[in-house]
Amino acid sequence: MPFRLVFTESYLRIAVRFLRPHPDLKRQYGKTLALLEANPHHPSLRLHALAGKHDGVHSVSINLSYRITLEFLIRDQAITLVNVGSHDEVYSR
Repeated sequence: MPFRLVFTESYLRIAVRFLRPHPDLKRQYGKTLALLEANPHHPSLRLHALAGKHDGVHSVSINLSYRITLEFLIRDQAITLVNVGSHDEVYSR
């Protein structure tokens, strides 16, 4: 069963601000979202739980430099996207 991606208004604003200066990542970002929806446990996403102030949030990789943080609710088959940006940007918010 595929997962359902939930795009909040705040996430969409963050994504637009992220993609504007990174048009070269649009294709890879789209592929990451498609794979996340189809199989969030795919090894290339490198899904992992975060700790500390980000407890309860997970992260997936777009590439080695950029991440998407998300709330991963298995029981509801829903994945709520929280943030997208460089490693330092998503882990400092």
